[in-house]
Amino acid sequence: MDKNSLNKPIAHGRTADVYDWDDGHILKLFHDWFELENIEYEQKIARAVHASGVQTLAVGDLIQVDGHNGLLYERAEGESMLVMFQRKPWMVFTYSRLLAKLHAQMHECVFNAEVPPQQAKLKNKINHADALSASLKSTLLDTLNSMPNGDRVCHGDFHPANVLISENNATVIDWIDASRGNPLADVARTTVIFLGAVETNQISNPVAKIFLRLFHTIYLREYFRLRPHVGNEYHRWLPIIAAARLTEEMPELEKWLVEQAGH
Repeated sequence: MDKNSLNKPIAHGRTADVYDWDDGHILKLFHDWFELENIEYEQKIARAVHASGVQTLAVGDLIQVDGHNGLLYERAEGESMLVMFQRKPWMVFTYSRLLAKLHAQMHECVFNAEVPPQQAKLKNKINHADALSASLKSTLLDTLNSMPNGDRVCHGDFHPANVLISENNATVIDWIDASRGNPLADVARTTVIFLGAVETNQISNPVAKIFLRLFHTIYLREYFRLRPHVGNEYHRWLPIIAAARLTEEMPELEKWLVEQAGH
C-alpha cells in the first residue's frame, strides 16, 4: 500500500504516527529512524501484556506501507486521560482514582512471558546515568540489589497520557517500557513523573501544578487502599527510580532527579 492512500494521521508521536486502518484497527506507522528490531520488540511485549489479562489493546501484524514499518492495533475509541483532565480539571478525583484502579488491576497480573526483568533494566539505566557520581551509583545499585524482585506486569511509564478513556471503558497503552517486576517500583515511577512535573519547570502554570499535586496525592492514597503494603519499601524505590530516569535526556529535570537520587 502507498502511504499517500492513508488519511491524515489521527495522532502524532515521537517514534510513530497513528492512522485509521479499518473499522476494527488503527495503524501505528513508525518513523524511518526507529529500528525494525525495536518495532518487533514492541509487538512481542504488547502481545505478552495482552495475554496476561491487563486491560490493553490487542496487537496484530507487522506490515509495510510505502517502505515504512507499522503495527496494526485493535481500535480503541476515546481520548487520553491527560487531555480530558486538562479540559475538565474539576474531575481530578474521578480521574486520579481511575488511574489508581487501573494500576492496581495491572499489578494483580502475573507476567509469565519472556520479558525483561525490571531490576536488570533499572541497573542498566543507573549505570548509564552520567549525571550521578560513582559513589552515588554504587550506593543506589547496592540498594537496588537488596530490593525484592517481583513477577507482576509493570508498565514502566504509567501516567495519564498513557490511558485512553471512552464512554464505557479505559485502556492502558504504550507498553514499550514494560517489564516483569515489583509493583512498588512501578508506583514509584509514576510518583517521579508527577512530582518531577510539579517541582520543576517542566510545567510552568502554577494552577496546573496544584491540580497535578492533588491528582498524585489522590492516586497514591487510592492505590494503597486497593493494594495495601507495610513498611517503607515504596519510599526506598523513589531514589532508584529517579536515578534511572536520568537517562531519558530531560535537562529541565536533571537537577531535581539528581537531588532525589541522593535522598
